[in-house]
Amino acid sequence: MIRSEHNPILSPDAKHSWEAQAVFNGCPIKCGKETFLLYRALSLPHYQLPVNSDINVSTIGIARSADGYHFSDRKRFITPEEPWERFGCEDPRVTYIDGKYYIFYTALSEYPFRADGIKAAVAISDNLEHVREKHLVTPFNAKGMTLFPERINGKLWALLTVDTDRRPSFIGIASFNNEDEMLSEAYWHTWYAEKEKHTLAFKRPNHIHEDHVEVGAPPVKTDKGWLVFYSHIRNYFIGDAFFTVEAILLDINDPRKIIGRTEFPLMSPSESYERYGMVPNIVFPSGALVQGKRVDIYYGAADTVCAVASASIDDIIESILTKKEKRIVFKRRSTRPVIEPVLSHSWESKATFNPAALRIDDTTHLVYRAMSEDNTSVMGYATTTDGIHIMERLPEPIYTPRASFEQKRNPGGNSGCEDPRLSMIGNTIYMNYTAYDGVSVPRIALTSISKKDFLARNWQAWSEPILISPPGIDDKDAFVFPEKIGGKYLVVHRSGLDIDLAWRESLSFGHDDWLEEYRWIQPRKGWWDCRKVGGVAPPHKTEKGWIFLYHGISHDGVYRLGAVLLDKKDPTIIRARTWYPIFEPEESYELEGIVSNVVFPCGSTVHDGKMFIYYGGADKVVNVASIAIDDLLTALSSPLCREI
Repeated sequence: MIRSEHNPILSPDAKHSWEAQAVFNGCPIKCGKETFLLYRALSLPHYQLPVNSDINVSTIGIARSADGYHFSDRKRFITPEEPWERFGCEDPRVTYIDGKYYIFYTALSEYPFRADGIKAAVAISDNLEHVREKHLVTPFNAKGMTLFPERINGKLWALLTVDTDRRPSFIGIASFNNEDEMLSEAYWHTWYAEKEKHTLAFKRPNHIHEDHVEVGAPPVKTDKGWLVFYSHIRNYFIGDAFFTVEAILLDINDPRKIIGRTEFPLMSPSESYERYGMVPNIVFPSGALVQGKRVDIYYGAADTVCAVASASIDDIIESILTKKEKRIVFKRRSTRPVIEPVLSHSWESKATFNPAALRIDDTTHLVYRAMSEDNTSVMGYATTTDGIHIMERLPEPIYTPRASFEQKRNPGGNSGCEDPRLSMIGNTIYMNYTAYDGVSVPRIALTSISKKDFLARNWQAWSEPILISPPGIDDKDAFVFPEKIGGKYLVVHRSGLDIDLAWRESLSFGHDDWLEEYRWIQPRKGWWDCRKVGGVAPPHKTEKGWIFLYHGISHDGVYRLGAVLLDKKDPTIIRARTWYPIFEPEESYELEGIVSNVVFPCGSTVHDGKMFIYYGGADKVVNVASIAIDDLLTALSSPLCREI
């Protein structure tokens, strides 16, 4: 989704007490050449309500615009008048059908707020100048009701979120022969008694009990079906909620049938006006307008302002309909691991995994992490010419713990030299790795060797390792960019949960001279990479920019692989980021091991038009996968990979 440069398009107005606190969850509708926006307006506290407390009251405002971004003539449109709405009117959805504007909203009848006092209501207008009549619609707890913009098989159809303030909530669908039936309390009692028949079951496979979904914008008609944007809310019932925008596609003739849904969010909170406000971390899709082949999604940001983001309708539908097996992803090149533990070699008898890789001439050199039964990590060495089949593997380690900061201090615990990455600049090969003594936090070590000594296997020529990350901070996943940028070295590392950058005049480090923490690529809450991200290996330069691979960890602890396209001249600028994972655990040796559900590359090479990754499977073994460079660039060219 591409956020509008005009965001936020509507902000609170301190001159009007009824909308001075917040204006959000706007729903647009075209009327002639103008766009009208109906929105929820939150007032300054009221002191004369029939409760012994001061509360902010929601009403529904309306504004008009010539371009859909700049709104004026703001005024109150729906205000609390009836007993069933006396404590607020919230979150309008407007649809024009059968010559009328139906504006559904959430009506609050009780304070303190509770489920039985939160219901769906509707205001009916002939011209958006005034409200002709209002009705309470549902006799049960409900929000987010909206009509489809045309009759389907002669009937009116509606979506609504039911039991929103108790568990389990669900999105339901209803159809009516006429308006009277839609407003009939008897109809809704019967409907609710049979609610299982009217539920749209489309929750994600990783949807957890504390999550929640809620109807967003009125449905959008497309050639492929009805496109419905909705809100997926992580941790809705347990606090620290996080709202994202997702979509489902419903059958054009029978909207009870689900054709497909997005597997990952179309949007998640990232801008300051989405992350901070009355309620933080909210992007809530409340309306949509079709502009040719584009759809503009109007959304509430942090329950404070209104904003707009746009995307190609075809791209969104493609993301829904493209089956997982047809996505552009890395393919495994071997049916079984290419490097496995050797029981007769004590230094690599427990695990061999997470290899660095360097392609020199016609040979790929692999430096892999090897672990003994007492959990000491050293580094082994293997080669391949075709990038797949191991041609040689040395019987002894090429790198072992030498410094005090990587010597074991906790008998039986993990220690040593872990997860190497290799970079070659000129005739020098730099190796970063994680140094760990089993007691202090893991830190980044740096050593180097000449290309000549490396190829001659003169392993004694590795320089004395030095620590380059600050003490007391867990820092890993480091490597040096494979060429200088503007005459400086660029070091990628991970302190905390995200990927950091550090510029260096040289790779000499003095006393108290550590890598800086410049936060660069963050996890995306609600996505497959929501918990933690880390760099894989030095990126590869192409005509379209640098391809940078990273690993992401989901909320349930699964390690997957993503890609970022960096600007060719200034690689700190991110041009695109894959919205789906391009590699994930599938094979038994990736799903089960020392750490299950892990694919963890530390090395990648390019030759014969392909990118090869060498990865650890479940912290136990090594395998290889590849992808055509052109295919990966095609995946990164999707508009869905921008600004996400």
